[in-house]
Amino acid sequence: MLPKVFIDGEAGTTGLQIADRLRQRSDIDLISIDPANRKDIDARARMMNMADAVILCLPDDAARLGVSLVTSKNTIIIDASTAHRTASGWTYGFPEMDKGQRAAIRASTRISNPGCYPTGVIALVRPLVMRGLLPPAHPVTVNAVSGYTGGGNAMIAEFENADAPNYTSDTYRIYALGQKHKHPPEMMRHGRLANLPMFTPAVGRFAQGMIVEVPLPLWALPRKPRRADLYAALADAYNGERFVRVVPLAESERLTGLEPEGCNGTNRLELYVFGSDDQARLVARLDNLGKGASGAAVQNLNIALGLDEWAGLEA
Repeated sequence: MLPKVFIDGEAGTTGLQIADRLRQRSDIDLISIDPANRKDIDARARMMNMADAVILCLPDDAARLGVSLVTSKNTIIIDASTAHRTASGWTYGFPEMDKGQRAAIRASTRISNPGCYPTGVIALVRPLVMRGLLPPAHPVTVNAVSGYTGGGNAMIAEFENADAPNYTSDTYRIYALGQKHKHPPEMMRHGRLANLPMFTPAVGRFAQGMIVEVPLPLWALPRKPRRADLYAALADAYNGERFVRVVPLAESERLTGLEPEGCNGTNRLELYVFGSDDQARLVARLDNLGKGASGAAVQNLNIALGLDEWAGLEA
């Protein structure tokens, strides 16, 4: 019998992308709720408890409610919201984060899908902290820009629907100006940082794709690492990974710029080490709806169900 998978919140941006990735699969049974019953708690609970795996694509409070509706001890829950990314009892769904992370995901029934921005930050800084090149207490700054689909249906309408009352012609916009954002605690915990990083996000007038950048003044770090040292730490951490590519220094040096849409439609995460031996620019590029959301959820689902990890995903 094929494992049954239910997406709670299938009509949202992430839910639709996950459904598209799963619908053509022959190794799972994707079950759906009648659209008329999407807000019926009892109907949702029935669907969840008959499923082998549930993917929550909901706002935080609705995700917490969704978890409470699952009474079956065998049902795997993958939560794409921010509600459980630093919560006790939940396994962080970034398989490449550590050598033992896949085994932890495989053994868990509560998996939190990483955020798109934190995926890039953690991928860049965690290996450096673990190798002693970046002190956990170093004041880390994160500069990043994402496509507007990261804001969900409301922001998509804001950028795409000229008839919408909040339609905007902005080409680029910074936000979270009061430094109150849900991502830094996730970055801090899983990046092994001692303090919240300073996070300066922006949104651009493009649908998908993102760039996450961590600038590092190497001269200010205690061990004064060179750019090659940072590259070596990243290359070693992700050696053999299909979805994470650490771009060779020689290839990076040939680039004169980097646009954010280069990984769109894939589950690929590209890591770059630009700069010099005095000042390094660590950069991650990914699809905010791919490795940053739906692709990561499908990868976690595959691992948790014991299926081919690469099924339904493009590197």
